Parts: sequence; C-alpha cells; structure tokens
Amino acid sequence: MKTPFSLLCALLFFTTAFSQSITNQLKISNGTLEGTFNQTIRIRSFKGIPYALPPIGDLRWKEPQPPANWDGVRKADHFSHMPMQKRVFADMIFRADTMSEDCLYLNVWTPAKSPKEKLPVLVYFYGGGFVGGDGSESRYDGESMAQKGIVTITINYRLGIFGFFSHPELTAESAHHASGNYGLLDQNAALKWVQANIEAFGGDPKRVTIAGESAGSISVCAQVVSPLSKDLIAGAIGESGAMIKPTLPAIPLAEGEKNGVSFAEKNGTKTLAELRAIPAAQLLDAASKPGVWRLSATVDGYFLPKSPVEIFEAGEQAHVPLLVGWNSAEIPYQAFTGGDMPTTENYAKKLKQQFPDNADEVLKLYPGTTQDEVIKSATALASDRFIVYSTWKWADLQSKTGEKPVYRYVFSSPRPPEVKPTDNANANKMPKALVGASHASEIEFAMGNLESNKVYAWTPDNYKVSALMENYFANFIKTGNPNGKGLPKWEPNTNGSKVKFMNIDVNTKLEAESERGRYLFLDKLYLK
Repeated sequence: MKTPFSLLCALLFFTTAFSQSITNQLKISNGTLEGTFNQTIRIRSFKGIPYALPPIGDLRWKEPQPPANWDGVRKADHFSHMPMQKRVFADMIFRADTMSEDCLYLNVWTPAKSPKEKLPVLVYFYGGGFVGGDGSESRYDGESMAQKGIVTITINYRLGIFGFFSHPELTAESAHHASGNYGLLDQNAALKWVQANIEAFGGDPKRVTIAGESAGSISVCAQVVSPLSKDLIAGAIGESGAMIKPTLPAIPLAEGEKNGVSFAEKNGTKTLAELRAIPAAQLLDAASKPGVWRLSATVDGYFLPKSPVEIFEAGEQAHVPLLVGWNSAEIPYQAFTGGDMPTTENYAKKLKQQFPDNADEVLKLYPGTTQDEVIKSATALASDRFIVYSTWKWADLQSKTGEKPVYRYVFSSPRPPEVKPTDNANANKMPKALVGASHASEIEFAMGNLESNKVYAWTPDNYKVSALMENYFANFIKTGNPNGKGLPKWEPNTNGSKVKFMNIDVNTKLEAESERGRYLFLDKLYLK
C-alpha cells in the first residue's frame, strides 16, 4: 500500500515543525534566547550567552556583575568575543573570530527536549596558563558529551593582566578588601549563573561537575577550595594541574599588590583611573613585555581565605568526588637537560647544579645509568616539577580530608604523527624524546573531539582510547563514579588505602602507585 501524497506532506510538516520547536526559543532569567539545533545528533546549542556585565570601563578589575536583562529574542547562534590575549599557544584552534575585553560569555550544548529532564551538567574551564584560551576552542566542544546525556558548558574568563592584576587601590575600593582574582571570580559567577539558569536547558543544578585542563585544572582546584564556590558543585575533574607550588600557586595579597604597583610605575601610570583608561590592546602589549609584570592569583582573604594547601589540610574544601590525573610525558627531557646531550655525565652534572644539597638522593629517585634511562628520568623530573607534583599533591590531600572517593589516572596514549609533519632540519641531531603523552594531548580524547583536530593522523586505536576515556568521564559526571559496563574497573583512593591509578592507553589497566618516593621528596622542597 502506498502512502498518500497528502500524508507524506503532513509528516514532513510535523517533522519540520518539531525541529523548529526544538531549535527556537528558550527563556532564562535575563530574557529569551534562540539557539541552533543539530537535527542529525539531536543536540541544541546556545552560544555567546552573557553571564556577567562586560568588564570594561570602571568595571575593569572589578568582581563580575550580574548580566543585564534584554527585550525580545537574543540570538545565541555564534561564539562571542574571546578574552584579550597574545597568540601564545599554537595548538589552540579558536572558532570565535573577535577578541575583546568584553568577554564574559558561555556556551551550552544540551540533549534535553524539555526543562524537566534534570540531566547532569559539566562546566569546563579551558587551559592556557591564564594567558590564553577560549570557550570556542574545538577541542572543548560540548556536542559529544551532550550526546551522552550531559548538559555541557564552556565559559570564557578574564586572562592575564585583565584577570589577575592586584593593586592597593583595587584592594581599597573592594567591598571585600581583595584584589587580583578576577578570572577566578568570573568562573564563580558562571557557576552561580548555572545554578540560576541550567534547569531551563534541562540540567540539574544539584549535579554540576566542574572540569578543566592545565590552567583549567588549576581553576578547578581553586574553585574546590574557595568558600564562594565549594557549595555550587557536585564533582570535580582535574587534568594536569593544581594551584599548589610550583604550579602557578597563589601568592600573598601584599605581594600581588607590590607586583601591581611595580607594573604601574614601569608603565608610567600613577592612578587606578589612568590604568583603567588605557585601551585594552595597549594594556595587553604593556603587560606582555618580559619582566614587566608577574601573573599570579592571590590569597586575597575573600575568594581564597588561605592557601589551597592549608584549606585542604584543614578539610575545608568541597567534599565531592574527584577524578584527577596527568599525562605520562607532560614535557620533554630537554626542559631539564637544556641543550646538552642526555648522557649520564651531563645528567649527573645537571643534577648537581639543580640540587646541590641532595643530588645523590635525586639520582636514586630519577636514575640515569644509560642514555635511555636519562631520557626517561629527565622527562619524569621535568614533568614532576612542571605540573605532575602539584596534581599529585591535590589528589593526595583530597583523599586524606575530602571524605569522598578520589579516582587517579595517568594518560599514556601518545598522539599519532601529524598529517603533514613539519620539516625540521635539526630533528635528528638529538635523541627523540621519550614516547608518551605530552601536556594537553588528552583533551580531545576525554571530550570525544579527535575528529575536529585535523593536525594528527588519528588511528583506530586512538578512537578506542578516546571512547573509553570519554565514557569514564561521562560516568563520573553522571554518578561521581567513572565505572561502567565494558570498562576496566577503576578503584578509588581513600585515606589509608593503597594508592592505585588507571593507566589510560590502548591497553588500559589499573596499576599500583610506584613513584610516591619522588613526590614525597618534592614535598620537602616545595612545602617547607
């Protein structure tokens, strides 16, 4: 029996109308948004949503203010301005095409068909050393996570001099007698926006997990310990980084103010009004000159009442499940050996230079009896001092005082060769770096976004690892536990338990910690 033409037309009409009803409008606290609908994967997206007033003019270096209401329908179909920044990191692929001090916007991807679904929520903070990054980067795209039933959000926050400038005049004008943590306060404001608005997108404000990589992971650590944010989250994911020495630790407010005064003097500006009057591009140029200004968060007595380590030790952080880890070769061995060949002699000499009082102890922890061992140990030592130790310390402290499970991982799956490898005439003069996973290489795997990165020749094994890692993350976001059907069992760490971690690679498996001695040694150096 043939379907009548009139019935086909009716079906087409209702299908189109249904799609349009999903695509069209959604009302939040400030007004009505109109997003877009990907009919193939049934995901709605709303981009460029303001979560605070533009931090410009007199609002430069002030705590973010609630966004203004609007009349009519606001189009939410494109990414808004990226934060002010220099082009520092070549691996950042932005989809926003404008840059501005007016940057406090967020993006939402949702699979929900109605506000009643109460889906889990992921809020992702980008990395970039607090000097680069943007919520439009394709590696953070939320479509893949949304397809797993998670309302996914990326946010923009102020960077560099705009996000972390401290000054006595700023402290004096603040109602909280604080200055310097504007980028972190932006993140807090975004979390407050989520609490107020996420139900409209089908999300559950009681099931919000925050995640991030590098500076994004440091941000997660900071939000977990801040009294302003710790009650706004149900879980946390940290990928390589914590706000613990030596990885961008927060400094005393007085020290941050001193840095700010020094910058103002070098820049020839005498008052806060003069500093606020400097055009954004000019201010970015001035602050980007080497040695002119030092970026750091501050222990300001407001966002951070104490250092993160002190807060963890006192058990005053958010008591939520934590999934945290790092990559197997965060930075290459040359970060420690410099331009010297990685011979046993050169390695021993470098150890004595760097650790004059305990070189022998370091050599036992990071042995170097052959060139291969030197490369392996120098990679480990460089990575530990860069970002691994701080991440380990976070995991260790949280397992002792956080009262919730801590799931640790090491990501060991290296990227494949580039599609069009660069021709480097010096590539064969030094031994190749240790094969492993470099800093930031896990992001596309964890967020299910390998396909969007056209730089690398991804293999079936890469997609296998990505599927596994994304499923672990998705399960954790939904339940606080990464385990699920078809995945190797991941045991959590709690105080007093034998530490285990998931080694994520083609052959993913749970392993016992064997490097604790290295981290306890670094403890003595960094937490004197």
